[in-house]
Amino acid sequence: METEAGAVSPRPLRVLYLSWRDRENPEAGGSETFVERTSEVLTELGNEVTLFTSAFPGSEPETRHGDVRVIRRGGRFTCYLRGLAHVARHSGSYDVVIDVQNGVPFWSPLTARIPVVNLVHHVHRDQWSAIFGRRIARFGWFLESGVAPRIYRRSRYVTVSQATRSDLADLGVAPERVDLVYSGNDLPPRLDGYRGVPRTEHPSITVLGRLVPHKQVEIAIDIVADLAAEHPDLQLDIVGTGYWHDALTEHADLRGVADRVHFHGFVDDETKHTILARSWLLLMPSHKEGWGLTIVEAGLHGTPALAFAHAGGPSESIMHGLTGVLCHDVRDMREQVRSLLSDHAARHSLGEAARQHARSFDWHTSGRRLEATLRSVLGLPPRATAPTPVALPCDEPDLETDLERLDLETEALPR
Repeated sequence: METEAGAVSPRPLRVLYLSWRDRENPEAGGSETFVERTSEVLTELGNEVTLFTSAFPGSEPETRHGDVRVIRRGGRFTCYLRGLAHVARHSGSYDVVIDVQNGVPFWSPLTARIPVVNLVHHVHRDQWSAIFGRRIARFGWFLESGVAPRIYRRSRYVTVSQATRSDLADLGVAPERVDLVYSGNDLPPRLDGYRGVPRTEHPSITVLGRLVPHKQVEIAIDIVADLAAEHPDLQLDIVGTGYWHDALTEHADLRGVADRVHFHGFVDDETKHTILARSWLLLMPSHKEGWGLTIVEAGLHGTPALAFAHAGGPSESIMHGLTGVLCHDVRDMREQVRSLLSDHAARHSLGEAARQHARSFDWHTSGRRLEATLRSVLGLPPRATAPTPVALPCDEPDLETDLERLDLETEALPR
């Protein structure tokens, strides 16, 4: 097997992902996007990839996502035992396991006879109590913070942000064992066509993601209510589904803004990008995020984002004061929204910088970096460096040049 340059290419890897959800699952989120897109890139590089995941109502027990084989067994919780059994029976069919830890991992080192890489988007310290009762929350955190680091003590880790690498260090996972692989970004077809989508005539905010308690969408609803005197026509678009939907509609009723909060549910990509392109701001009030994929998705359309500085990943997907705003607390987020809704120049400057920043991330680079980790774990030499496809035309300025051109005045944003 030879590369385009005539050099012998590395032998294919046989990779098994263990993830509790796949992209077709109704509750799929950013973690599943990372798994799906990096698995696609791994197959494009010539590797064989299998994704073991949970079943859901109406799903097929086996399918293919492009060249990726998908095996679905068990439910939301029983998939972990089924995955562990699959690893025990079929370790000889793979070279390496990528064990995706969403709070609780698959515990694959217990039965795997091959190397295991633990993929963590973020640590769930405070999310346990937001979702479960006190006893289950304490037990879940014990598993995540105490048991998992011991079970995976001989494994390499991969994460999507420096913030999570730091959180893992607090759990005893040495930083030198944690490789950083930033999430990529999907450029929608005819991206430039969305530049023709006009911003809404009225002030507008978008929240995009799963509707679950730790996403704290209530904060966005509260901001709409709190700013009613100054911005009586402020509208909130909520895109996504989840079991917390009814609680959010009730909250909007209680705050008296149900007529200005619009629940879109699950939408196709074209509708999603149209909503992001017309919105004035993106709000991510989540307590914790591994990266914040929707931040860079909004950035593609020049829509600046606001998130909490303590949320982890957004502190890297947002360049504070340049491409968006990182807020200290709920009050600060409300005041920053108030300021940006009234300051069109600052909002435009942040948006243009966000556009350039968002285009600097691509899944091909993410997939190659992940493959480099897998080859390192297996003691194999790295793949020969090859030109990486880029999303930008060669004559488009880079972010640093563009920021100098914009000469953004961060002092315009009150702290």
